[in-house]
Amino acid sequence: MTAPPNDPAGAGRWSDLDRPPLSATALRRALIGHDGPWTSLEVTGSTGSTNADLVAAARAGTVSPGAVLVAEEQTAGRGRLDRGWSAPARSGIFLSVLLAPEPPPERWGWLPLLAGVATATALSRAAGVDTALKWPNDLLVTVEGEERKAGGILAERTETADGAAAVVLGIGVNVTLAARELPVPTAGSLRLADATVTDRDPLLRALLRSLAEWYGRWNDADGDAGAAGVQQAYVAGCATLGRPVAAQLPGGDELRGDATALDGDGRLVIVNGDGERHAVGAGDIVHLRTRRDDSG
Repeated sequence: MTAPPNDPAGAGRWSDLDRPPLSATALRRALIGHDGPWTSLEVTGSTGSTNADLVAAARAGTVSPGAVLVAEEQTAGRGRLDRGWSAPARSGIFLSVLLAPEPPPERWGWLPLLAGVATATALSRAAGVDTALKWPNDLLVTVEGEERKAGGILAERTETADGAAAVVLGIGVNVTLAARELPVPTAGSLRLADATVTDRDPLLRALLRSLAEWYGRWNDADGDAGAAGVQQAYVAGCATLGRPVAAQLPGGDELRGDATALDGDGRLVIVNGDGERHAVGAGDIVHLRTRRDDSG
């Protein structure tokens, strides 16, 4: 028996009919050349990291800004703080895009937050799952009454072969993972969150169209997240705001307090027990339970 013609892995792994392979041809037809930012789209069967592959391709000059790289399987995917990200083949959406933003680089810190808004918006509409944002770049769904991480975003600055500055934006979403397949008990998936749609093709199309729309608004506003509506949308969908948090800061320090706002640079504003305001631009955030949470 030969592999299906649109199985980029060429491995003929058709045993799980709930996880059909993506068709690069169909995706290109739907997404390339429609007045959007996407200039090329490739689907690879298995790779270590789509971000690493696209960074290397950008530096080598073999792809142009607007390139999209999708993997059926990532074996060495990375999240923030170099954390691993892995899942069974064809069980999720694993993609990276190469962008050459027009706004000044000091505003590029909004890109992972923008991607979060775009992804959450797309999944809420296309999969019928309420998707919340955990600052700065986690995607949360509710599974059996608990917040679970179902996806994440990673932005890496790089440069093209001609030395121009660029950004590779990676997005990973768990789609059909069952409970037994989760990498950690606190993870989730769209299926476990009772998604109405788990077909990756329409979900991927919706995600890339949503990303194109929000990226276009931000570019048109010269990176002003407020004028583009990105800041307001992120605040509206952010599960971190309005609750007590612990921020693990670079260098090992910890800051505890209430997450109260998102400033104009996309930083999380935390007010500590002494009423002091701290704007956090980088760190690992832990949502703390309140007494009300503990009492049910």
